Amino acid sequence: MASNINPNNIDSAYPVAGQDNNSQGFRDNFTNIVTNFQAAASEITALQNSAILKTALTGTTLDNNMNHNIIYAVNLNDVSTTRIESTASSGAVVLNYASGQYQTVTPSVGSIVLSFTNWPASGLFGILRVAIVVSNTAFTVTLPAAVTQGTTGIQGLSGSVLTFNTTGTFVFDFSTATEGAAITINDVTRANNVLVNPLFLTVGEELNNTTAASLTKTTSYFTTGGPETATLAAGTEGQIKVFAMVATSGNMVITVANPGWGGAGTITFSAVGQACTLMYTSSKWFCIGNNGAAFA
Repeated sequence: MASNINPNNIDSAYPVAGQDNNSQGFRDNFTNIVTNFQAAASEITALQNSAILKTALTGTTLDNNMNHNIIYAVNLNDVSTTRIESTASSGAVVLNYASGQYQTVTPSVGSIVLSFTNWPASGLFGILRVAIVVSNTAFTVTLPAAVTQGTTGIQGLSGSVLTFNTTGTFVFDFSTATEGAAITINDVTRANNVLVNPLFLTVGEELNNTTAASLTKTTSYFTTGGPETATLAAGTEGQIKVFAMVATSGNMVITVANPGWGGAGTITFSAVGQACTLMYTSSKWFCIGNNGAAFA
């Protein structure tokens, strides 16, 4: 903004020495000086309230709150974010985005249920990195229902519950552009390092008699109490499905939709340890591995 201070309305040559001077000139100078002081005070106060400062002004606390205003064409260097360590060790754990973008939780007493508050307003993107320190694999982490994006392939995630097969620190990024209505999860420490961490497929299910095998869980295993049947519906291109017989008191016959081997489209398991792996490709289920199961 343009300053309202006018240095040109003060007559610096007045009064003139050695002669009588009209008092109006004094009054004009005094008036203009007061007006400029008032303008200066107003502009300095505005700067104190609005400017970004390196240190606090005398008698104040430093507060560079930008109130979500845009800063652009910026070259940043040596940037850090606030780290917050949650004191909750079990039960409900609320992570406040506004407190800091790196937060640590430690389920050291029992399982925890995560929730988030104070995401940026809808239309603005926010990302919160959460380090989960696992000291006991019996403790689980339940995610908010809004965590619906990026969930495929997250190790140990079934529904909204995270389990861990080993102790250690596991880091996840949670992000949203909808004020938390839809949240994306990204596994920072494991997903991109299969050379160090083993590859885990999504968790399995126990397949019961006369039921349909899950299309969201990679493995279906079964213990028969007599002759049993099940079904497998059409899958998704590239999907893997594994069947395994754990114990038996009768055959398990699974009827497969769109079988790549033709025929009746059945797979019969008659002994413990029999298993097979299917892949859905070209709109059909094909067997890519088999240990003793009979295809018809």
